[in-house]
This record gives sequence, C-alpha cells and structure tokens, in this order.
Amino acid sequence: MTQPVSAGNGPSADRRDSLTAHSLEGEWRELLSRHARCVCALDRELEANHGLGMSEYEVLDRLASGDAKRVQELAATTHLSQSALSRTVARLEKDGLVRRAMCPEDRRGVSVCVTPAGVERYEAARPTHRRVLEETL
Repeated sequence: MTQPVSAGNGPSADRRDSLTAHSLEGEWRELLSRHARCVCALDRELEANHGLGMSEYEVLDRLASGDAKRVQELAATTHLSQSALSRTVARLEKDGLVRRAMCPEDRRGVSVCVTPAGVERYEAARPTHRRVLEETL
C-alpha cells in the first residue's frame, strides 16, 4: 500500500525549496555586493573630498541636529562596536569636529556633541554622500 504524497512533500517540494534557497542566497549575495560597492565608494569620495571616512560621516550625521548623544546611543544607531565608535569619535575630536563630555544627568556616561566645525564639515560632505548613494544604489 502506498502513501499519498502531500502537497508539501516529495521531489517537487524539494525542488521548490532548493530554488527558493538558491534565490535567497542570490539575493543575499547581491545585497552584500551592493553594500560593499556603496561603502567603498563612500569611503573613497568622502575621504578624497572632505577628509572623512564613512564611519566618521555617519557619526556627524547622527549628531548634526546639535543634540548631544550618549556613546551607547551612537553605537546603536551607527552599527559600530563600542571600540570602533570610540576610535572614530577620538579621530573626530582630534580634528575638532566633536567634543566629548560627561553626561550631566549621569556622571558615569559620556556624551558626544558636534562642534561648529563639525557641522560645517558635515554640511560640506552631505552632497557628496547623497551623490554617491544615487550613483551606487
């Protein structure tokens, strides 16, 4: 006595699953490729034209409103690790683009705020950032 094959089982279901997995993997590879092209182009253009890396631009972008942000908040919104963010903020601070201070409401925390020079550099770099996004995405 043979068992009926249900709609979700059997060779045709395995083929569908394989095609779906192949399609998802292809989409994933394309997404990674587009991301890498965009990041490389942003790094190249922002550095050449404004002396900023992409991570530095992203930190300035988060601070451009003028409101100080806690380091933990910046780490979450820039997708940088705490150590990578610390190095990025240190470079920006050395260039006079941001300032670090103890958080007034919690002396254990550190906040970062953009300086007028940081706003100026961000505003100058913003059109380059947008252009590269338009070209690569």
